[in-house]
Amino acid sequence: MNLKNSFFTLIFICLFFNSYSSEKVKEKFKIYGNCGMCNEVITKAAKSVDGVIYLKWNSKTKIAKIKYDSDKTSLDEVQKKIASVGYDTEKYKADDEVYNNLHHCCKYNREN
Repeated sequence: MNLKNSFFTLIFICLFFNSYSSEKVKEKFKIYGNCGMCNEVITKAAKSVDGVIYLKWNSKTKIAKIKYDSDKTSLDEVQKKIASVGYDTEKYKADDEVYNNLHHCCKYNREN
């Protein structure tokens, strides 16, 4: 019985340290958009990137708060993914064709 308890303790310790070995990063960045529909598309795109834990975007301030696993992805990869669905970020601009296909209420004023 003692050997069995030791085995489970060892498994628990390994799982515990493995789950905390990767770095969870919290950051903020700007995403241009307008409305709740934009928020849904932006959030879905971000969460499709492996390693993203959450993304919350404020349509008034245009600021997104993100938490992700830096061993699996980077802020650059997330911003590229968001730009690929039509939304400019502070670092990447969406392709004009994708932007032009956004719903009319989602067409934000683009920065130069």
